[in-house]
Amino acid sequence: MKNLEVLKQGYQDFAKGNVEAVAANWHNDIVWEECPGMPMVEGDAVYIGAKAAVEKVLARLPEFFDNFNLEISDFVDGGDKIVMVGYYTGVLKSTGKPFRAHATHTWAFKDGKVSHFIQAVDTATILNS
Repeated sequence: MKNLEVLKQGYQDFAKGNVEAVAANWHNDIVWEECPGMPMVEGDAVYIGAKAAVEKVLARLPEFFDNFNLEISDFVDGGDKIVMVGYYTGVLKSTGKPFRAHATHTWAFKDGKVSHFIQAVDTATILNS
């Protein structure tokens, strides 16, 4: 399976809430760089390992957001590096206000699995909606 196909399947699995299937396509020592300013970020926003990324980020989304969703606009396929361009939508629980914020994900692949993730998101729109 090509890297882009792996990534698209991962987003489909995430939308279904199947985080285990998503993480199955990651290296165990994935480097996960969450955008500073996201509500669940603690410390330097860099997590090492699939378990840490799931527990510290993905599993915590429901603590901070209702109806969190990702609208994908496009993928830029560079082979071993792929960028997802889209929007986060949902409701920030602390304010009760909905948001739609630009988001990009940069994914690096090694041997057919994700080795590095970098998130860039308009956190100001999320936090100030």
